[in-house]
Amino acid sequence: MPLHAAVLTLAWPVLGEQILGFGVGLFDTWLSGRIGSGATAAVGLAAYVAWLATMLFGVVSVGATAIVARHWGAGETGAANAVANRVLGLGLIAGGLYYALVWSLAPTFAAGLRLEGEAFDIAVRYLRIDGLGQIVTAMSLAGFAALRGAGDMTTPLLIGAAMNLLNAASSWAFVYGIEAVGLPACGANGIVYGTVAARTFGGLALLATFASGRTRLRLLAAELLPDRATTARVLKIGLPAAVDGAIRWAGHFVFLALIAGLPLTAAAGTGSGSGTEDGGETTFAAHIVAVRLEAITYLPSVAWGAAAATIVGQSLGAKRLRRAKAVGHVAAGQCAALGALISALFLLAAEPLVAFMHLDPAVRAEAAPALRTLGLCQIPLTGSIVYVTALRGAGETRAPLLLTLAGMYGLRLPLAWLGGVWLGWGLPGAYLGMFGDVLFRATAGGIWFRVGGWWRKEV
Repeated sequence: MPLHAAVLTLAWPVLGEQILGFGVGLFDTWLSGRIGSGATAAVGLAAYVAWLATMLFGVVSVGATAIVARHWGAGETGAANAVANRVLGLGLIAGGLYYALVWSLAPTFAAGLRLEGEAFDIAVRYLRIDGLGQIVTAMSLAGFAALRGAGDMTTPLLIGAAMNLLNAASSWAFVYGIEAVGLPACGANGIVYGTVAARTFGGLALLATFASGRTRLRLLAAELLPDRATTARVLKIGLPAAVDGAIRWAGHFVFLALIAGLPLTAAAGTGSGSGTEDGGETTFAAHIVAVRLEAITYLPSVAWGAAAATIVGQSLGAKRLRRAKAVGHVAAGQCAALGALISALFLLAAEPLVAFMHLDPAVRAEAAPALRTLGLCQIPLTGSIVYVTALRGAGETRAPLLLTLAGMYGLRLPLAWLGGVWLGWGLPGAYLGMFGDVLFRATAGGIWFRVGGWWRKEV
C-alpha cells in the first residue's frame, strides 16, 4: 500500500478512539462547570495526575508496541503473541504500583496547586478513587499498544468507544442521580465514579476480546505471567519513555503551580468584580478550560503518531528501511494541516467555545484570550508529538527524553515565568513558554528523525 494511504488507513481508527476519549474529558470538564470553579479545578488536577499515570504506564505500552511490531513485521506471529500476553501482566503490576503512589500523594498534589477547602477535599477524594480505575487502565493500555503493534487499530477503537460512552452516561447518572432506580445524586464525586466504572468495563472487554480469538492476538493464560527476558526488553525501551513522561509531567506540575499563582487579567477581574488580584482558583479553572479545548489537537497528533510508530516498527522488522525513514515526515505533514485548521478555530471562536464550557463570567473572561494564544501552538504541537511517537516505534526513547529536558526546563518554564509573572501578562503570557517548548521539540524531533540513526536500534 502507498505510504500516504497506509498512514491514513492506520490513523483513522486511532483518531476515532481519541475523539471519543476527548469527548468524555470535555464532558467531565463541562459537567464540573455546572457545579462550580472549585469542582473544575479539582477535576482538572485529576486529569493531570491521570496523564502522569498514562506516561508512567508507557514503561509497558511503548515497549509493547515496538517489540510486537518488530516481531509482526518479521512474520514472527507466535513471538508477538507471547509478548502481548506478558505485557498484560506487566500492566497490572504497573497499575498497582501507581495506585499505592497516588493514594499517599493525593493531598500533596492538591496542596501544591493551592487548592483549599471544598476544592481540596474534592480533589483528594477524586484522585484516590480514580487510582482504582487506573489499575485496570494500565492493563488496557498495554493490550491496546500490543494490538497496534500488530497493526490492529480497530479493536482498541471499538472497546474505547463503548468505554467512553459508558463513562459519559454513568458520570451524568452518578452526578445527578436516578430517582427511579434509587441512585442518589453524588455531586462532583459522581464524575469519578462513572470514570472508574467505565475503565473497569474496558479492561474486562479487552480480556474477553483476546479470549474470543477474533483478533490478531489471543489470550494465552500460560503466558500472562511476565518472564525475565520479556520484562528486560520492555524495560529497556519503556523506562526512558517513562522517565521522559515523569520529567515532562513534573515540569507541567511546576507550570500549573505557576499558573495557579498568576493574577487575573483586567478583563477577568472586571467580570468578577475583584480587580487584578491573585486569580487563584479562577485562573486555574480558566487554564483547565483552555487546555481541555486544546486537547482537540492531541487527537490527530496521537493518531498519526501511532500510525507512524506502527509502520516504523513493522518496516524495520521487514527490512524496509526507506519506508521506515519516510513515514515520520509523511505523518507529520498530514497532521500539520489539521493543526492549522484547529489554530484557526481557536483564534476565531474563542469566546463561544469557553462560554459553552463554563458558567462563571470570570473564568470565561480569563480563558478566552488564553485560548487564542494557544492557537499559535497547534501546528508545532502536532509535530512534537508525531515525531517523538514515530521514534518510539523504533524503540528510540532516549532522544525524546533529551528533547523533553531541553524544551520543558530550558524553554517552557523560564518563558512562562517571564511572560506570566515578570511581564505581568497573566495566563496568555505564561503560554509563551508552551509555544517555545513545542516549537523546539517539533523542530529538533524532525531533524533527529532524519539524521539520528534510530533505525539501527535493537529491540
